[in-house]
Amino acid sequence: MSIDGVTDLWDKLLGAQPDPPGLLVLLTALAGLVAVAFRPVWRVARNAVTIAHEGGHALAALLTGRRLRGIRLEFDTSGLTLSSGRPTGPGMMFTLLGGYIAPSLVGVLGAWLLGGNRITLLLWLAAVLLLVMLINIRNLFGVVSLLVTGAIVVAVSWYASPEVQAAFAYAGVWFLLFGGVRPVFELQSLRSRGRMPESDADQLAHVTHVPALFWVGFFLLVNVAALVVGAFLLAGQWLPAAA
Repeated sequence: MSIDGVTDLWDKLLGAQPDPPGLLVLLTALAGLVAVAFRPVWRVARNAVTIAHEGGHALAALLTGRRLRGIRLEFDTSGLTLSSGRPTGPGMMFTLLGGYIAPSLVGVLGAWLLGGNRITLLLWLAAVLLLVMLINIRNLFGVVSLLVTGAIVVAVSWYASPEVQAAFAYAGVWFLLFGGVRPVFELQSLRSRGRMPESDADQLAHVTHVPALFWVGFFLLVNVAALVVGAFLLAGQWLPAAA
């Protein structure tokens, strides 16, 4: 590739795209909400939340000095991230914390990038993160899930029109913001029926000696706050156009 080609690619990656239509921001918000609220869609789309959830565990483990042993993504949208190190202490605590809040925090990061109209950068970052995560996947369904997700992201970022890219990026970010909240309620519902005795919240209770219900509330507080912040960042793209 020539120097001019590299320059053009760099400009495409870091350059800001035009402001999206206000209606697009609103419609993608509704689409994200429906995808989370409508159970048949949620059962499939939840895989994206699981990818972010397990990626959050993996990143927290690496940042705290633990050794990442592998990630599994299952057909039923559950997942498992294995790391080695001390079974107690800050490293284990932050690794357990990283899961349920990761989709919402990724959503806020995405909203911040979209607030600066960095749509292409957002899509390419997503593709890179999926590739890095793929290296640590340890089961076939997880490999297929990440390959399909990554292929969709790359295809949209490379071949789709700016309008389609914008719609895809906004819908994805809205989905993560809304989708980060619902699993917390599902977690507590399963816990209350005794069906998740080894949940992240229960493991945190064991590590920190703080009740599991506190950690469920912490997950919910962080994710609702992320939804509010993310919605504010994204609404900034709609309100000027609506004014």
